[in-house]
Amino acid sequence: MRLWQRALCEKLGLTGRILLSKDGINATVGGEIRAVKQYVKTTREYKGFHGIDVKWSDGGAEDFPRLSVKVRDEIVSFGAPGELKVDEHGVVGGGTHLLPEELHELVEATKQAGEDVVFFDGRNAFEAQIGKFKDAIVPDVATTHDFIKELDSGKYDALKDKPVVTYCTGGIRCEVLSSLMVNRGFKQVYQLDGGIVRYGETFKDQGLWEGSLYVFDKRMHLEFSEDAKTIGECVRCAAPTSKFENCSNPSCRTLTLYCAECAATPETLRCPEGCAA
Repeated sequence: MRLWQRALCEKLGLTGRILLSKDGINATVGGEIRAVKQYVKTTREYKGFHGIDVKWSDGGAEDFPRLSVKVRDEIVSFGAPGELKVDEHGVVGGGTHLLPEELHELVEATKQAGEDVVFFDGRNAFEAQIGKFKDAIVPDVATTHDFIKELDSGKYDALKDKPVVTYCTGGIRCEVLSSLMVNRGFKQVYQLDGGIVRYGETFKDQGLWEGSLYVFDKRMHLEFSEDAKTIGECVRCAAPTSKFENCSNPSCRTLTLYCAECAATPETLRCPEGCAA
């Protein structure tokens, strides 16, 4: 499978990141539109990928430094490869899938019942600095591996009887996360089908989403409309920004939010509290 995907992308001139596991595929590729369409068409010809969910955004091969195709034990690296169960229909025992419109229906119905839906961010915490659902819980995680420890810590036990909606960029991380939460006793778990991307396609910035969407390529972030709010703040001067930059210290290179002015010189493009020498 890895060799096939690499050969296909090289033939079509595509770059990007593709992860494969026994449970499926998680891919982001960029290139000429005809080449990307051919990639999708050819990939869907494989029996297991007939119904693969594809999302589109503006970009190209230049947004990725190279082509990376890897095989992993987990499609998302939560550090629990033996816990996830997958059949021909997808993840077994995960949260109830909600289309963007159904999410709004759930929020409204829950309000009428005198309760609130809890939005639970399934991404790394820094991604939520520039965009998240209103009043969402953002777990204190630096990597996906941190989620298991975070869920087992007990800090979210009060949510186990509440309606919880997990969400992530494209719907893959939160699909796995929802099953991990169900396994730990969360009783009303939902997941946003297609993730933030599908929600943004549907409601732009006129719904429950606020800010920009972090993406793992040279674009760094994208907005769903001109009405997008800027909720991120520069670490040095607190000016509104959605732009992540690496610290100018070569031995640090921490990815942090900086405004254009603070990012303009190496002296200000540096961790304000100091960093490794």
